Amino acid sequence: MSQSDSSSVISIRNVTWKQEGKAILNNISWEIKKGENWALLGLNGSGKTSILKMITGYQWPTTGDVSVLGNQFGKTNIPMLRRSIGWVSTSLDDKFHIRQFDTGLEVVLSGKFASVGLFEDITEKDLDKAYHLLEQFNIGHLANEVITTFSQGEKRKAMIARSLMAGPRVLILDEPCNGLDIKSKEQLLSTIEQMSAMPDGPTLLYVTHNVEEIIPSISHVILMHSGGIIAQGDKEHTLTEPLLQNTFDVPLSLDWENDRPWIRVKSEHMIFD
Repeated sequence: MSQSDSSSVISIRNVTWKQEGKAILNNISWEIKKGENWALLGLNGSGKTSILKMITGYQWPTTGDVSVLGNQFGKTNIPMLRRSIGWVSTSLDDKFHIRQFDTGLEVVLSGKFASVGLFEDITEKDLDKAYHLLEQFNIGHLANEVITTFSQGEKRKAMIARSLMAGPRVLILDEPCNGLDIKSKEQLLSTIEQMSAMPDGPTLLYVTHNVEEIIPSISHVILMHSGGIIAQGDKEHTLTEPLLQNTFDVPLSLDWENDRPWIRVKSEHMIFD
């Protein structure tokens, strides 16, 4: 990608990644442009995590090129670039288990420094922003409560608020609804939908294997299977029954309701090798 291509947020060109001689990613090309929010959809083991590690510079391709926010990997300072990328996953919850007495406010403030725990001085401006984010995610009443008393849904909201503290230009939500009950999941999805409507908000990359989590603000979808791309593009043309069946290896039917896709497995036709 050329440094002058200002419309491109993420560019992956002809990327292959091999581990111990086995191809984990097979000739992947993918571009995310400004104004687009994407869902990355696929079974466990389809290559989703490997793609995320490529984007954040924790894994390097065997062949191919990666550029993020106009910065070509191999020609840029990756640690500096990561400050512009927020990444929220359930593994982040685990890191805060050792911080049993950190409050919701302290957890969100730590996002400014990408630290687990708060070890640096903060300003009144930082406090104002942290309180605002807590309120935005409807957990302002938990600002002074310790994070270990939060429900799973409240923890996810706190972690997403934390990721926004540094003002990232790209926000990766890696299976954020994993482990949530249906009420907590819908509350979190509603909050993410509201966040996506913020002016000058980050480009969203939502990673999941659950089709129903693709909320209206997600405009594009990439479908992965066995380290390759099944299809990619705007969600209306990419989320089709044949393509989803190829992605998930099961016969299914697809319906749309309130601009969200819903699938049903055709169990009477289920045949496994």
